[in-house]
Amino acid sequence: MRILLIGSGGREHALAWKIAQSPHCEKLLITPGNAGTATCGTNLPYHVTDFENIRQACIDHKIELVIVGPEEPLVKGITDYLISDKALAHIDIIGPDKMGAQLEGSKAFAKAFMMRHQIPTAAYKEFTLQNYQEGITYLQQHSLPIVLKADGLAAGKGVVICHSPFEAVAEYELMIQRAKYGEAGKKVVVEEFMNGIEMSVFVLTDGKHYVILPEAKDYKRIDEGDKGPNTGGMGAVSPVPFADKSLMKKIEERIIKPTVEGLVKDGLEYRGFIFFGLMIENGVPRMIEYNCRMGDPETEVVIPRLQNDLVLLLKATAAQQLNTVNIETDTRTVCTTVAVSGGYPGDYEKGKEITGIDKVNPEDSILFHMGTTVKDGKTVTNGGRVFCISAYGRSVFDAAEISRMEMLKVNFEGKKYRMDIGYEFE
Repeated sequence: MRILLIGSGGREHALAWKIAQSPHCEKLLITPGNAGTATCGTNLPYHVTDFENIRQACIDHKIELVIVGPEEPLVKGITDYLISDKALAHIDIIGPDKMGAQLEGSKAFAKAFMMRHQIPTAAYKEFTLQNYQEGITYLQQHSLPIVLKADGLAAGKGVVICHSPFEAVAEYELMIQRAKYGEAGKKVVVEEFMNGIEMSVFVLTDGKHYVILPEAKDYKRIDEGDKGPNTGGMGAVSPVPFADKSLMKKIEERIIKPTVEGLVKDGLEYRGFIFFGLMIENGVPRMIEYNCRMGDPETEVVIPRLQNDLVLLLKATAAQQLNTVNIETDTRTVCTTVAVSGGYPGDYEKGKEITGIDKVNPEDSILFHMGTTVKDGKTVTNGGRVFCISAYGRSVFDAAEISRMEMLKVNFEGKKYRMDIGYEFE
C-alpha cells in the first residue's frame, strides 16, 4: 500500500517505525514529519492543517491509506474534507470525521456523551458568558478541590485544579472574561475532583467492532515526584502493573463497550483510535477524558509492544473487519523517557544540535524523535519535547533503568529529563 501519515511528533515516528516494517507498505510518506520519520519514509513539507496540499499529495502520490496522527486536523474536519472529494473516493482514512472527533474537541460534548450512554465519570456542569454569574455561585459553593476545563482544544493546557473558591473564581474569570485559552475557553466545564491513579487504555475501532491495544501510564509533570507544571508528557510505561484481568474486564464492560455502542447509536462515523483517559480508585475505573487519536508519549510504549502487522490492522479497520483480528502483544515491559528543551514547558530555544543518536543500543532500545529537524546536515531541536528513548525490560525497573542509561548517550544544550519514570512501580 501507498500510505500517508499526518503529523510530526513522537507518536508519528513510532507509527512510521512500525508501518515501515510491514511488507504490505509499498511507500510511506509523512507530513510534515521530523528527522526520525525521514528514516522510515519520505517527509513532505505540509502542515497538518494544510488540507489542500495534503489532498493534492494524495493524488500525486497515488495514496491508498491516510493515517491522521494529531487531534487538530481531525477536530477541524480533515476526514470530511478528504472523503468529500470524488478523486479520493478510493482512499481509506484512519481517523474519525469532524463530529466523531468532538469526543476530544469539546469537553462538554464528551461529558454529555458519557452521561447519555451511562459511562462512569465525574459529575459536571458547563458555563459560558450567558450563565456566567450562575457559575460564580456554583464555584463558591462547590466542594474542594474543583476542576475547571476549557471546553475546546487548548494544547493540553486547558485543565486547572483549584484548591480554594477564590482560586476557582479567578481561573473561571480568566477563561471566560479574559480569554486565557482563546476560543477554547469560551465554554468552561466544571467537574468534581476524582481521586485515584491515572492510566490510559487505547482502542482501535472500525465503527462497529474494536480491539484493545496495550495499556499505558504516562507522567505529565515536568519534575520528579510528579511535581511542577504539566507538560505534554515526560515518559510512559506499558503494561501498567496494577491493570490486572479483573480491572481490564471492568474497563471493557463499563467504559469501552458502551462507548463504541454509543458511537453507533449516535450515528457517529468513527474509524480510528480512541484514547480512554481513566482514573482508577479502589479498583473502580471512571472516565476522565477521550482523545480521538493515540497519545504521546504513550504511543512510544504501546506500539513497540504490538506484534501485529500495523498495516494489516489498519486495513481491517478501514474494511470494518476488526472482528477477525486478535491482538498479539510482547510480554516485556517498555518504558520511555522524554528529553525536553531547557525552559520547557515555558519558553525555550530551538536549533540546538543533537549528538549521540547513533550510539543508542538498537537491541533493547528505540530512539523516537519528537521535536527535531535537519538543518545544514545536522539533527537539531525543533520543539519543547525533543526525543524519547523507549527500552524493553523484564520489569518496569529494568526497562526504566535501560531507558535512563541510553538517555546519557544522546545530548543537546539544555537537555532535561526525569530520572523517575515508573517510580511507583520500581
